[in-house]
Amino acid sequence: MTSAKTRILNPLTFFCATLLLLAFEIPGVLARPGFQQDTTSKTTQGKAWVELAAYGSTASRTPFWLHANQWGIVPTSGQLGSLRLGVEGREILSKDTSASLKWSLPYGVELVGNASEHSKLLIPQAYAGIALGSFQLTVGRRKKYVGFNDHELGTGSYMWSGNALPVPRIELAFENYVPVIRNFLYFKGFYSDGWLGNKRPVTSELKLHNKGLFVRLGRPNGKVKLHGGFNHAVQWGGKSPYFTENGQMPRGLDKYWYVVSGFKPLKLKDISDFDRTNRIGNHVASLDAALELDFESVNVMLYRQNLVEDGSLFYLNNVKDGLNGVSFTMKNGEGKVFSLDKLTLELLYTKSQGGSVVDSTHIRGKDDYFNNAQVRDGWSYFGRGLGTPFITAGTENNWPGYADFFTNNNRVWVIHTGMIGRLNDATWTTKLSLSSNQGTYDQPLPGKIYQFSGIVELSKPVRWFSGSTLKGAISLDQGKLFDNAFGAMLSIRKNIAF
Repeated sequence: MTSAKTRILNPLTFFCATLLLLAFEIPGVLARPGFQQDTTSKTTQGKAWVELAAYGSTASRTPFWLHANQWGIVPTSGQLGSLRLGVEGREILSKDTSASLKWSLPYGVELVGNASEHSKLLIPQAYAGIALGSFQLTVGRRKKYVGFNDHELGTGSYMWSGNALPVPRIELAFENYVPVIRNFLYFKGFYSDGWLGNKRPVTSELKLHNKGLFVRLGRPNGKVKLHGGFNHAVQWGGKSPYFTENGQMPRGLDKYWYVVSGFKPLKLKDISDFDRTNRIGNHVASLDAALELDFESVNVMLYRQNLVEDGSLFYLNNVKDGLNGVSFTMKNGEGKVFSLDKLTLELLYTKSQGGSVVDSTHIRGKDDYFNNAQVRDGWSYFGRGLGTPFITAGTENNWPGYADFFTNNNRVWVIHTGMIGRLNDATWTTKLSLSSNQGTYDQPLPGKIYQFSGIVELSKPVRWFSGSTLKGAISLDQGKLFDNAFGAMLSIRKNIAF
């Protein structure tokens, strides 16, 4: 008798297999860390976890590095108890375990219950998909990092830092690099469309288009590798009271081409003058580059993300702005009582924005990062910025709001250091950030407002519950952007591999 599972999978498997066999014959590996392509006879691989965490603060707000870049699951309310459950895995569908390309079924679900001033049940992940080698179709919410940067120790990618809940989307992707010219040229990329929902301060029914393409020059185990690529996203197709026709932003398949391409819709007549002379939707993009040097004792990654929100970068007017970083990953540190395993240094600069003058020809100033005249609630999701957390939501700092725009502070520079290492069998991590904040061009702060935010974290395996991980952290905010705060976090987590 055919099982229900087989009946459900067969149509989708047949469709995807037909499409892929017609279009591709490229070997690859799966992208999710911890779920690499299976080389044994196992048909399922994954993990489940349960975690209990508590947060406390001397102020009514959670210190910056305790809540920033945590996928939106840690609120800013100061005092918090949190229960987190999850499962994530991949079922191998191919029976031939020696095949270079295998069919697999990735999936994941995560639930977070927060008990605080505003208690909530959150679903940071809920996705399923089907994959052939490195080519994968997924549907739902899924944590994913994009671009060249150190997401573990850095400030976060300019566009997608992991600061907000993942956006529900349908995505086709080559998750890992696959060869175009073996031992020389490789590529990976993705194409997706998603839904930003109705619970927004200004807009509603807002859609998301997001795509990226990245290339690598150099052998996988080579001493020198060059990386380059772009990440492009658009908020579009929703309802807004600003610069629209009867409150409706352009939508439909005939407008979708202009969303994907970024071209100006000069010949379209059923749209507002704002859309016709600008672009359809709120475009946010970055151009990324990296140089990787693999020495005997250390791996060095130098990276740069250039910021794109209108034509300023084309004319090199905002070339000063961007995320610059270097990451050192040490080798051969095993067996030491104390070790520094990784060091990351970053400089984030967003104060130029093409200058203080707006012009339709070659100046293109006041880029006003993460704000948009039509999408006033900006580059955000459930009130949190989707990009770097140092462009803060107006609700997160002590300064007056910038009308009903998302952020009142997008002209910043940040000097940042991140480190991770070992102390006996424990792992220590620290992030230290100093920022200078000037508000926006139209509503500047009174001078340069300085802010320090830091965190020190220690995690250690313990024997409780047949093996768990105990983690503690202390965090400090000192400066004029936020209320001064000192906070702490304590958690215990049980992982179960299967």
